Amino acid sequence: MLRGGTSVLGIINFITFLISIPILGGGIWLASQANSTDCIRFLQWPIIVVGLVLMVISLMGFAGACYRQTWLLRLYLFAMFFVVLALLFFIVFAFAVTDRGDGQVVMNRRFPEYQLSDYSGWLRDRVADPQYWATISACLRDGHACAGMRRLARDPNTGMLVPETPAMFYGRNLSPIESGCCKPPTSCAFTYMNETYWTQNPGVPTVINDPDCSRWSNDQQMLCFQCDSCKAGVLAGIKKSWRKVAILNIVVLIILVIVYVAGCAAFRNAKRIENDEPIGMAQMTKSHPSRFQF
Repeated sequence: MLRGGTSVLGIINFITFLISIPILGGGIWLASQANSTDCIRFLQWPIIVVGLVLMVISLMGFAGACYRQTWLLRLYLFAMFFVVLALLFFIVFAFAVTDRGDGQVVMNRRFPEYQLSDYSGWLRDRVADPQYWATISACLRDGHACAGMRRLARDPNTGMLVPETPAMFYGRNLSPIESGCCKPPTSCAFTYMNETYWTQNPGVPTVINDPDCSRWSNDQQMLCFQCDSCKAGVLAGIKKSWRKVAILNIVVLIILVIVYVAGCAAFRNAKRIENDEPIGMAQMTKSHPSRFQF
């Protein structure tokens, strides 16, 4: 039965168990994103591991508080300290690897364009690695990442549903994957036929130094999955996802530090209660106690 300081520890451990739920949920959310668009399966694991470990040690601490096992509570606080460090490391790492790169605004286009040269560092090298990109591009293709591009608009004259016009397409807010992987770069000056079918315009010269123009294919299994713009779009999606989860983890980290400090204080009070020490006073003994007791 919980009593005194152990009751506080029980409540604190229950709070940390609740805190582990949004952390684990953030990792699962990244996993669902990876299965549908980003296809970066290594991103969610640090968060999932931290969430699972925090959940396990909070249950361990709760059990230690219920059964008043001091060694289990000590192990709990020791493990919690490393969880706080791991969460702090992930937050710093997430912001460090996503500090560069953003979409470029193009005239008469609502959606931005993405270029691989705007990104740098470990994350770009990881995504651009040929062996790893082969896995990512296969995931994008097999997951039909561009299937949602198709839209129909109602013709005001006939009232029938027809493919959207170029002006309507250029006014859409595309995702980084759709902008970088499902259409050719705007610099190629291709003629719009539909969302994923473009033809080269002989009357408009393309930008020669953009190799993505030659990589584009109207084959619906190819599209621009081998383009640098597609890699940049994936990086932009990663940055967006990681920043959201990192901001959530900052809030969780602040709460977790407060809970950890409170847990340490409650643990000390629980030990004093077990040793029959007055709270706030140190237990003192005398080698030759006085006959007079005050």
